[in-house]
Formats: sequence, C-alpha cells, structure tokens
Amino acid sequence: MSLQAKLDAFKAEFEAGKPPYNVPPSVIETMHRATAELQATGQADRAKTVGDTAPAFTLNDPDGNPVSSAELLKQGPLVVSFYRGVWCPYCNMELQALQAALPAFQARGATLVAISPQTAPNSRKSVRQNSLGFSILSDTGNDVAAAFGLRFAMPDYLVDLYKGLKNDLPSFNGDPSWTLPMPARYVIGQDGTILYAEVNPDYTRRPEPEDMLPVLDRAALVNA
Repeated sequence: MSLQAKLDAFKAEFEAGKPPYNVPPSVIETMHRATAELQATGQADRAKTVGDTAPAFTLNDPDGNPVSSAELLKQGPLVVSFYRGVWCPYCNMELQALQAALPAFQARGATLVAISPQTAPNSRKSVRQNSLGFSILSDTGNDVAAAFGLRFAMPDYLVDLYKGLKNDLPSFNGDPSWTLPMPARYVIGQDGTILYAEVNPDYTRRPEPEDMLPVLDRAALVNA
C-alpha cells in the first residue's frame, strides 16, 4: 500500500470519529478551516522550489551533535523532510515510509534527514517510535523552516483547539510561538541546488518516497 493510501485510510477513520479517536465533527471542521485558510494564502507557492539554492543549515541531532547540511552535501545529495512532530500521526506514517525507502536513497549516495521544531527528547521519541535509522534534527522556533518559506503561525482559533485537545506545542517544541512548518520534502544537489520540492499546506497529503528516486538517479549521473 502506498504512503498516501495509508494516510487516506487513517484520515477516513479519524474523521469518522471511530474509536479510539472519538473526535467530534466540530474539531474536524476547525481543522479543515485552518487547512483551507493556509492553502488560500498561497504560501506554499512561495516556498523554496526546484532551481532555487537551498538555505544552508546546522541543527542538532537528539544527542546534541551539530549536523551541517554543507558537510552532508560533501558526501552526496541530501533528502530533507520537514514534519510537524511526534504528536502528528500523519508525520509518523511518513517517517516510517521514509525509513523503508532509506536503503534505496543510500544506494544512490544520498543522505536522509528529517527536521521538526520539537525538542531533543521528542526527537528521540520519534526515532524510537518509528524505528528510524536516519537523523532527526531539532529546528527550534522553525527558523530553518522559515528560511525555506515553510513556517506559519497558527491562527488563534486553532491554538485554542490544540489547547483543548491537550496538544501543548510550546511544551513539545520548547518554544512559545505556536508556529509549525508546512510538511515538505526536498532533494538538494551537491552544489546546493534544489532538485526536487514538494510542499503541501494540507498535512494529510505527503509525496511517495519513491518519487525522489529518479531525481537521485539523475543526480548520480551528473556527479559520476
């Protein structure tokens, strides 16, 4: 089953209010409203895209070790996934799909990292919960996400909803700002040029990991 098929199946059960979720329709309506409003801003169309130079970054892994995009690019292409956090089931399913595709990325000389605003303990939880073999990096304040054009401020009504659901993002992220990144996936070439970009303000939609393989194959030919 494809990643998106799994996400769609989960979404159908979640939005139907089936156990164990038992989510009332008013919550679903609020989430849909927030997604529609973010889509309407056109921010996704202004994010970094194919042909742009990717912003360089250095972020800490869960053990506090700095990880530099410039150093990783010396080894080969870089696959970067921006996700919301360990509390997001859609993100966890995406991380699992990326883990399954990791050998295919590595066979093409690429390194995979995932970036979220969450604290190191929550990144460690992401690694454990999803049995990950790649680095999870903490982007405190979503500053790197902002450099890619992905950071957005949650509207007050959505903040109130999250608080009501006991989803305390300031605690998850160690940051009081109530901002999130739009989910995004990038392939960055060794010269820093973005070769693949997929940004979607609808957090229930994620590209298939396999979509990046032809891009990585072309990058390997260029660098051969």
